[in-house]
Amino acid sequence: MASEHAPLFCDIELGARIERVETELIATGSAAAAARLGDEAGFVIPIGGGVASFAAMGSPLNKVAGLGFAGIPGEHEFEALEKQFAVRDAPVQVELAHLGDPGIGELLTGRGYRLISYENVLGISLTEPLEPVTPPGIEIRHSGAGEFEIWLDIVTEGFAHPDTQGVASHEDFPRDVIADAMRDLTAAAGVQRYVAIHEQGIAGVASMRMSQGIAQLTGATTLPAHRRYGIQSALLSARLIEAAAAGCDIAVITTQPGSKSQQNAQRRGFSLLYTRAILVK
Repeated sequence: MASEHAPLFCDIELGARIERVETELIATGSAAAAARLGDEAGFVIPIGGGVASFAAMGSPLNKVAGLGFAGIPGEHEFEALEKQFAVRDAPVQVELAHLGDPGIGELLTGRGYRLISYENVLGISLTEPLEPVTPPGIEIRHSGAGEFEIWLDIVTEGFAHPDTQGVASHEDFPRDVIADAMRDLTAAAGVQRYVAIHEQGIAGVASMRMSQGIAQLTGATTLPAHRRYGIQSALLSARLIEAAAAGCDIAVITTQPGSKSQQNAQRRGFSLLYTRAILVK
């Protein structure tokens, strides 16, 4: 299937397009959190073509993203958003694509930001034919509203057992924080949930969001007892085929550098497009 696809090249234009979709995901999810929390709401601040977001204490949506493709923000803009994070006693985390304007990195290091990690963005073209992967005994379908808690349990299980291969993630989120973020992303950002049925039960889960012709594969996990049956491949295949049918021309996934997730994605035809540097103040 996808492993036969030609490698995908990412120029600055494609990188900017992917970062715009990522910015949209974060901004809409954070806005949903603000609507849910009311007086305790955080903020969404446009900056330099990207966004600074604070959804809730400890949320994975607390970050600055999408910079580097629409000019270099002024020092006063960064000072203002840093004060907003400081009021909430939260660090400022910037996820900076290496395809962006190098002047952004110079600005950040000059303001005391430290490089703490990286993440890789991989992609695959959806313009070529895709062969479905249908392992025997596996059914892939959308997750119903009544299945959210079990879906979340499996997602949480995945966070509890991350890749041991490659660079370890610098982040760790409690179940309740993941639950709030996923509810907000599902309600407002258009993230769709999927389940894999095996041996008459939910054995794996996944999610995806489509926007501006890009399918964002926002996670997939299989319970340990159901691994090696092809569930991950089936979840990936179902999402790619659905995204292509919906008119998307590219699918992207974010992984830790050198991780099993990156290795599996590349085996299935994904190309390494660019890297994001994680800088924190």
